[in-house]
Amino acid sequence: MSHTINNNWSGKAAWLATAALAAWLAMFYVAPVRAAAPGITGTSFNFSAEANRISQPDGSSVYSWGYGCRTAPSGFAPATITGATCPSMQIPGPTLIVRQGDKVTVTLTNNLPAAAGNTSILFPGFQVCTAVLNPDGSCPAVPTGVPGLLTREAAHGGSVTYSFIASTTGTHNYYSGTQGDLQIEMGLYGAIIVLPTAVPAGCRALASTLPDGQTDYRNAAAAYNHAASCYDREYLFQFSEMDPRIHSQAEDQAGAPCTQPNGCMAVETEPYHPAYFMINGRSMPDDMDPNYAVQYPHQPYNGNPHMHPGELVLLRIIGAGRWQHPFHEHGNHVRILGRDGNLILSQTDSTKLAGPLLFTTTTTPGVAMDGIFYWTGKGLNWDVYGHSAGGVYTDAAFPAYLGKPVVCIPDANGYYTADPLAPNYYEWCQDHNKPLEAHAFGAVGSGGPVTLPDANILTNGSWYGGSPYLGPDATTRAVGPTGSTPPSGTIANSPTGEAGFAFMWHSHNEREITTNNIFPGGMMMMMLVDPQAYLINEAN
Repeated sequence: MSHTINNNWSGKAAWLATAALAAWLAMFYVAPVRAAAPGITGTSFNFSAEANRISQPDGSSVYSWGYGCRTAPSGFAPATITGATCPSMQIPGPTLIVRQGDKVTVTLTNNLPAAAGNTSILFPGFQVCTAVLNPDGSCPAVPTGVPGLLTREAAHGGSVTYSFIASTTGTHNYYSGTQGDLQIEMGLYGAIIVLPTAVPAGCRALASTLPDGQTDYRNAAAAYNHAASCYDREYLFQFSEMDPRIHSQAEDQAGAPCTQPNGCMAVETEPYHPAYFMINGRSMPDDMDPNYAVQYPHQPYNGNPHMHPGELVLLRIIGAGRWQHPFHEHGNHVRILGRDGNLILSQTDSTKLAGPLLFTTTTTPGVAMDGIFYWTGKGLNWDVYGHSAGGVYTDAAFPAYLGKPVVCIPDANGYYTADPLAPNYYEWCQDHNKPLEAHAFGAVGSGGPVTLPDANILTNGSWYGGSPYLGPDATTRAVGPTGSTPPSGTIANSPTGEAGFAFMWHSHNEREITTNNIFPGGMMMMMLVDPQAYLINEAN
């Protein structure tokens, strides 16, 4: 597979934008956490809409509404994921993973408080029938549910059925079509991933393993039916915000008797002052805990992507709330493939994509986008692996290479791709053997971007690895076999650990990286660029 994504390095400018914090986070040693694009599979889904509570990092428990599974789904993705569950209420709602051409049926039962009135689901971009489709794909004459403003609705205690053909690939959203200012705010939203049925020419078919021998967790070979939309890993991020004042008002009125279709609540949804900013229903640092973590029974999805250098990472991004969120991915720009299932193609050559290269993937409410993130170390002007001229492989995690000369033979694009199993697979060969500094500490050598402080006096906490290099032997390469790295008594960058780079991904609206005005929090997570030695386990 050809990797041709533009690798403009946005990290230098981004580091300046967030000063020393982001710069040092890029050299953190982070404990293993997993991420994926998890969801439920099948073509027929039985949903409920009901109330429950979600948690926030400040210790609050917030009354909310959400979609969930009324009966068990037919399966989960990734297929090997452990601990997967689909509760009867979750935020965001269950991610539906279907294939192009599938006849999809979603039956919704309204288990919200009677005071909430009717509820519903909109599926933008699809031709929806409010009944089960006939075998020929036509819509029955008699609809289900009761009339509503935008679609048929489920009355309190009642049900409505929606059916559609998953006609367009890519990432889509769904959300309540009833009193949207209240019900979407309360948590009634979710995502649909429509997978291509074929493998586009030039894309690598699904297999048990990736070229580097590690597990292939992809849902499909490509995001769309197009050769330029191949990918190696995928993650889904739904951005939303929450005003607890609205939720408190809804909770106070939830027990009121009511028989009105529009409900009997008098909740003020304006002025709007959100205090919580969430990715996949969680705020930082909760979003970096595993998927289906037991401490978040109604917030099953996390937001903590991993990758190896050179991998094409598909980002599925949805604006699920009321505000726009200027989300910035440190480390590189994101090349947009399409929006709402529509590929952005060149006007003169339909074989080429023409999506913009974005510094921030600004999430517009109700809009979904797909993009590719790519990181290789190209353009840093120093060897991120810490190799030295004439050196040999010393990575204990690669016993077959121990003692052999380190090589970097560039391919046509300048990367070392001849051996996918090598410790430095996808190294940018132009920077191979370039030192970061001429000495262990002191002046910058060979055009390196930073001067490192003395690792013997710098203390950045238990996650700090004390090394600017990638890989389990990075500390030795940085300070030598007898050097010490803080904090005292710890073994940084163990060969059995991760020893990767952590790039902070966060909203560029600074208030949105707080939790109830406490920093850090909110819309923030880490992209973990892991060395080849680290097995990325997305099966939890």
